[in-house]
Amino acid sequence: MENVNHSDTCKTTVFKNGDAVRMTDRDEKAEDKSVPEYHCEIYRKTFSSEDEVLSHEEIHGKEKRFRCEICCKCFTTNGHLRTHKRLHTGEKPFHCEICGKYFTRSSSLKQHKRVHTGERPFHCEICGESFGRSSTLTRHKLVHTREKRFPCEICGKCFATNTILKVHKRIHTGEKPFHCEICGKRFTSNSNLKTHKRIHTGEKPFHCETCGKSFGCNSALTSHRIVHTGEKRFHCETCGNCFTSNRDLKRHERIHTGEKPFHCEICGKCFTSDNNLKRHKRIHTGERPFHCEICGESFRFSSTLRAHKTVHTGERRFHCEICGKRFINNSHLKRHTRIHTGEKPFNCEICGESFVCSGTLRKHEVVHTGEKRFNCEICGKCFTSNSSLKGHKRIHTGEKNLSTVKYVRNHIVLVLH
Repeated sequence: MENVNHSDTCKTTVFKNGDAVRMTDRDEKAEDKSVPEYHCEIYRKTFSSEDEVLSHEEIHGKEKRFRCEICCKCFTTNGHLRTHKRLHTGEKPFHCEICGKYFTRSSSLKQHKRVHTGERPFHCEICGESFGRSSTLTRHKLVHTREKRFPCEICGKCFATNTILKVHKRIHTGEKPFHCEICGKRFTSNSNLKTHKRIHTGEKPFHCETCGKSFGCNSALTSHRIVHTGEKRFHCETCGNCFTSNRDLKRHERIHTGEKPFHCEICGKCFTSDNNLKRHKRIHTGERPFHCEICGESFRFSSTLRAHKTVHTGERRFHCEICGKRFINNSHLKRHTRIHTGEKPFNCEICGESFVCSGTLRKHEVVHTGEKRFNCEICGKCFTSNSSLKGHKRIHTGEKNLSTVKYVRNHIVLVLH
């Protein structure tokens, strides 16, 4: 067969009976019945037809001959154009047989399936951590390079990408552009909204491959896995404490830095975490979302409800190894243990005095600030503590203080004897 010069960068070769010969696109000589193989000499790819190799050749020249008649965007292949058009038509032909979710591309479905299988094919060569997406790995690598080129002009904190910076800024501005159409709750990012929506739908797409337990978000699954491994990979460089997640570590580090990025727009008080701010706001709103199913009493915090339930059950599971005293929860035990150790980890920033528990520190701080945030809704009088407010309310209700009644009763008994 006659050799023909090819001016294209990607030359096509056909193999016949073991002998390599050049073929042009118009060459129709094919005496035997064997199926020819067409090769790209640049990428060493093999194709079974001229159409396939022509389609492939367009990649080299980046020629975009296929135009979308709706938005005029151009593509190198007709297949890419077809996939793109689904954005306009809403067509999602690829569906997950596990959860029934639909996708516009087979690659998106393949990526999604890793949620169910737990497959993490993208590995960080520095620390060995694995990820389900290549984009997540790319973002993760910035942790090692420490490259954070996007600073926040309000607080000075730097971020790896402009997108993360934009989301961060909403903490300062209070902007929450993403809202849930079911309950109206608003969020700073679309990913947070997606995670929230699963509360309403009950969807739990993240499964633990060890015990089969399911979760609404990937971070919850990651935290759960430590139950099986016991691994605490994130350690604090200041005090050496270790944590199961990077989020817990960041929250902890604010104890050392004093950073309190979450502030209450009602009273101006600042907090180290969004959760602490949410809990605090209930003081202003009066919201008590945690209800005791036995007596119907409501509480601001789930921990208070758990402690309250022991009134009904009488259960005291936590005991002190030094003196044997038993407590209804672990936090009460920890606080008690400090009596034996003498530890006082809560320090007043104004006078330096130390305290065993944070509640005592808060009460003490009022001595310096004079703040009276507990007000009586009947007469408007304000108090420095909730216990003082409760004592005051008895003036209006006529309720007698139980400790006073006990004292008077005992005193009368002593006099009579």
